[in-house]
Amino acid sequence: MSRLIFLIAVVALIYLLIRAYRKRSPTKKLAAEDMVQCAHCGVHFPSGEGVQSEDLFFCGTDHRDAYHD
Repeated sequence: MSRLIFLIAVVALIYLLIRAYRKRSPTKKLAAEDMVQCAHCGVHFPSGEGVQSEDLFFCGTDHRDAYHD
């Protein structure tokens, strides 16, 4: 009988430790960015990583300059 109580106590302790750990661990929620396509080469990339000129997106300044030349 005492072994059963001990086993239940151990299982309850493990459950509480796991539950407390999951609450403490920070979960980073990344904001989703729109994917855009480079008007010069066609590569897709997040809109925050590129260069915008007028209504067009470019993966870099060299592609923006080459597109407008």
